[in-house]
Amino acid sequence: MKALVLFSGGVDSTTCLAMAVDEYGADNVIALSVGYGQKHSKEIEKSIDIAKYYKVEHLFLDLAKIFEYSDCSLLAHSDKDIPKESYDKQLEKTGGDPVSTYVPFRNGLFLSSAASIALSKDCNVIYYGAHADDAAGNAYPDCSVDFNNAMNEAIYLGSGKKLRIIAPFVKWNKADVVKLGLKLKVPYEMTWSCYEGGDRPCGVCATCIDRKKAFLANGITDIE
Repeated sequence: MKALVLFSGGVDSTTCLAMAVDEYGADNVIALSVGYGQKHSKEIEKSIDIAKYYKVEHLFLDLAKIFEYSDCSLLAHSDKDIPKESYDKQLEKTGGDPVSTYVPFRNGLFLSSAASIALSKDCNVIYYGAHADDAAGNAYPDCSVDFNNAMNEAIYLGSGKKLRIIAPFVKWNKADVVKLGLKLKVPYEMTWSCYEGGDRPCGVCATCIDRKKAFLANGITDIE
């Protein structure tokens, strides 16, 4: 068995990578990092170091051209500011529509691209780190259980029933992810979560807020 892990260098995908390595061994795991024109390209830099730490093959894919038509605030070409508040507060303003950092169908494109590469590399499964906190309230609809099930079915059928998706956290919150990662001794100090591309995490964007809460829920201070 071989696994391909969609790997951003953040908390969730790094925990997925640790799970895959634990399950299949580093020689049977491939990490796939995707550039999509994101402001926080620093996560790609972090992914390189983490992949070396786990001694896995590391591939890169550039999908930036696909998203150049979007004005999503997460993208480098957008002049919109990244919101400095929690997803709950953002959703109050959107009326339940996706938040401004939702990149149109990003996970759908990631998974479809990953499926092609996984089949070419003789992988049997694709891991990705979508979790329930991101799906809650429709903040990121491409992190939901329904979306995952639909994509899993499409990829399974479209691969001739040779490839499936594993989304181990799709019903978990981020605190649960960190709890597992701590047991697996994930090097969270090497990861990057912040949506801003600065030298240090901003601490006030939604993903920074969620990260801090997840570590505190496990009784420790964030080690980013």
